[in-house]
Amino acid sequence: MKSSLSSEVYIVAEQVVRLVYPPALSNVPVINRLIRNYNDLSVNIIRADTSSTQAWLECQLVGSPGLIEGAIDWLRGQGIEVQTLGA
Repeated sequence: MKSSLSSEVYIVAEQVVRLVYPPALSNVPVINRLIRNYNDLSVNIIRADTSSTQAWLECQLVGSPGLIEGAIDWLRGQGIEVQTLGA
């Protein structure tokens, strides 16, 4: 009996980032759009803080290295400041 398992190898990486939102984006569903655009990326919100002038989220991003890099570039393109904190 032949195995139906794929022989492809996927490299999984993780990156913890802080996403700093400018006031103009405080009501924009950026994380929702990130997950829809990068559906193979796992996004885990670790902690968050919001105020009337600024909001930030610390998230763990898990996926292929290229997917994580693409997601970070996309976030920056949306006007989010992305600070890498570690793996």
